[in-house]
Parts: sequence; structure tokens; C-alpha cells
Amino acid sequence: MRASPGGTPAKRDTVTRIDPLWWSWEGAHGGHTAAVTLTAVRDLIAGGDHPVRALTTHFLAPVDARPLHLAVTAARTGRRASTVAFSGHQDGRPALAGSAVFGPARTGPAYDGLPAPAVPDPEDCQLLDMPVGLAPFGKQVEIRPATEDLPLAGGARAELVAWVRCLDDRALDAATVVTLTDILPPALYACLRTPLPVPTAELTVHFTDALANGVPDGWALVRMRTEQAGSGWAVDDSAVWSADGRLLAVARQARVVLDRRPPDGTDTASGVAVGS
Repeated sequence: MRASPGGTPAKRDTVTRIDPLWWSWEGAHGGHTAAVTLTAVRDLIAGGDHPVRALTTHFLAPVDARPLHLAVTAARTGRRASTVAFSGHQDGRPALAGSAVFGPARTGPAYDGLPAPAVPDPEDCQLLDMPVGLAPFGKQVEIRPATEDLPLAGGARAELVAWVRCLDDRALDAATVVTLTDILPPALYACLRTPLPVPTAELTVHFTDALANGVPDGWALVRMRTEQAGSGWAVDDSAVWSADGRLLAVARQARVVLDRRPPDGTDTASGVAVGS
């Protein structure tokens, strides 16, 4: 699937589904939906030969278990980068839209301005037990907070840092990293005591070259920060590092803060437990 500069964009359709095991409040987990979309789109673009460099997903409606029909357009294919646009619908209802940038490795300067925070090893951190009503997808991952900041603890800082690993031992590839950028509770939860739905309206992930250099599977360190919240909106930044301290991706998302309780009626900090 290629489009030459200035030529007619190449278009192709495909169909995928979101596993119900990755459900969140009222639909599929946003980060996982973006990850599944990336996999489907990448498989159409030159056989997935080039690494993904950036992914932007706009969530237009909750996605469910029905077939997700994707329309993919190779807007531009060049030696330096290929840009792809996509949109998705379920039964004719728009569900998501976005774009991805793919590009080969090139020579250039190296710089690391975002080192992994110094935290205890995952084995020295306690397990976070998210209630099923808040986050059904939590059964697919193991989350171990690595700092004293916890969800629904009413703290002063909107930041969460935790070790995370997928329980199905999936590879720590680009798609998994997309999921991990959105895997922690909204960082605003660190300042709250009552959970609120805070769905993602838009998520943009930027990947580093570390993913092409033999990243070990297993644990990843994830940090989520709320940079600003107000008027029913929040801006979250996240970063994902490998267990050996390499930065894998950074992300920013726009969230909608909804003033209503979760489906199971949980309304106090006791809804989230930390244990060994």
C-alpha cells in the first residue's frame, strides 16, 4: 500500500475487533483500542516494514465488541517518512479517527532528556487491586505503584508512577507500549477520593528508537501526570520506560472529566486496594 508524493492516496479497508476483556467504564479501553488500530494499520502499510514514530487517535464514541471497520489511506509515502490516515466505524457510526507516521532508522545525534525515575524494583512494590466496576481491563495487567502517590488517596500531586506488566506475557512492542501509555488511572485520581469517569478524547504517542534495540519483555515503568485540569477537561502526560531504564514512548492525551459515579456505585477511596 503506497502513495507517491503528489499522487493519488492509496486506500484500503480492514476489519478488526476489540477483545471484551479490555473493557473500561462504558466501552473498550482507549489505549488498547488505539493499540489494536495501530496493529491493523501497520499490517497494511508496506507489510509493517518501517517502525512507527507517532500515533494520534481521536475517540469519537465508545467502541464495543462489534466489528470495527477501518478505512486506511496512505496520504504520503517517502524515503524519510510515511504518513497514514485512518478512520473507524461500527455499524456505520463513527468511532475513531487518526493518523500514524512510520519511518526507517537513520543516522543522527542521540540525546536522552527524560531518564527513568529512581524507584524500588517491582518485587518491592505492592500490588494495586482495581475494582472490576471501575476498570475490568485491570485483570489483564499487574500494576505495582512505585511511589507513595496512589489513586483516590486525596494527595496534593496529580501524578502516578507504577510498574506494569501484561499477564499474558505479550511482547513489549509498539502496540503494547501504546496500551501502557493509558494503562494507569487518570493522574487526577491521585488528588481525588471519589472516582469519576475521565475518558480519553484524544491520545498522541511518540515512540523512541529503543523499541528497535531489543527491549526485554515483562515489566515496564509507567508515569502519568495531569498537567492541567479545569472546566470538565484534563491534560495528561505519560511516559513508558523498559525495566532497564530505556525510554520507550511519551504520550499526551486530552480527557473529559464527567461528574457521575462508576457503574458499581464505588464512591470512596476504599474502592482501590493496595496489597502484597
